[in-house]
Amino acid sequence: MLKLKNPWVAVILLSLSAFPANAQSDLTVSKSPIQDWKAVFATVETVDVVSARARIGGTVSELVVDEGGEVRKGQKIAIITDPKLSLRMKALGARVQSMTAQRKLAQTALDRSRKLKSSGTIAQKQLDEAETALDVIERDLLALRAEHAVVSQQRAEGLVKAPTAGRVIKVHVTHGAVILPGEAIATIAAQGYVLRLKLPERHARFIKVGDPVLVGEDDPQTRTGQVSQVYPEISQGRVIADVSVQGLGDFFVGERIRVRVGAGMRDAILVPSDYLFQRFGLTFVRLKDGAEIVVQPGQRQGEDMEILSGLRMGDVLVRPDAE
Repeated sequence: MLKLKNPWVAVILLSLSAFPANAQSDLTVSKSPIQDWKAVFATVETVDVVSARARIGGTVSELVVDEGGEVRKGQKIAIITDPKLSLRMKALGARVQSMTAQRKLAQTALDRSRKLKSSGTIAQKQLDEAETALDVIERDLLALRAEHAVVSQQRAEGLVKAPTAGRVIKVHVTHGAVILPGEAIATIAAQGYVLRLKLPERHARFIKVGDPVLVGEDDPQTRTGQVSQVYPEISQGRVIADVSVQGLGDFFVGERIRVRVGAGMRDAILVPSDYLFQRFGLTFVRLKDGAEIVVQPGQRQGEDMEILSGLRMGDVLVRPDAE
């Protein structure tokens, strides 16, 4: 056991232990700057909206998407068939075979002409004509094969693919519909969603890029976003801004969501909640001199409560449980 040689030290320590430890619980009333929040509605919008269009005309023989479905980039959306393309490919295939046979015959005639020219039986003119005939046939064969490849590519372009990943907003055709080249098959909202705000123009001097925005109701699951863009034009008395929020893909495009945006800073009296106590349905605080006064609480600011009336600057508060 620790023994104190000086008895006055023991007396001082005993006095300190008996002194009420409420000095550290004193709170002097002062004003603190707080952010005002305004509840408004925002609309879920897409950054980009693209259309999957047909590159050839024909009939929609297969349609594999519907409104609201998610698609990947390059995913099959529909197949467009044109019976005329198949017929053209068959005709071109037959012509290629016919031209190939003609080329074989011309090559045989050229080989014979070269043998006869070497023996002096025919003139050089006949040999030149045989070579020219073979050259013309080969070029015609190349042209037919190129035309066949073009028709084959056109038929392959009947497969309509998603130009980007996202959600299908609108399907413009049905199975069996006849469409023209360039006609839209489906409209896809790219996977980049923002919240679009339309605020009264008086908020134009408050809102700026990077400001926080609270999305949803006032609960622990409230999402927090940031203002990503403020449009420089005021339309119909409203300033438009975009808010970036993670996880907006689980909302519907065009859905209205309740959000809270900053409406400027102001000074307010903030008191920790443990300095307040209830009695007879009223909210009280206890001053350092022991007096208890009624106060009018406002909105909660984190762990503190805003006091609207009942306190003056310089008042010293103590916790209700302090003795």
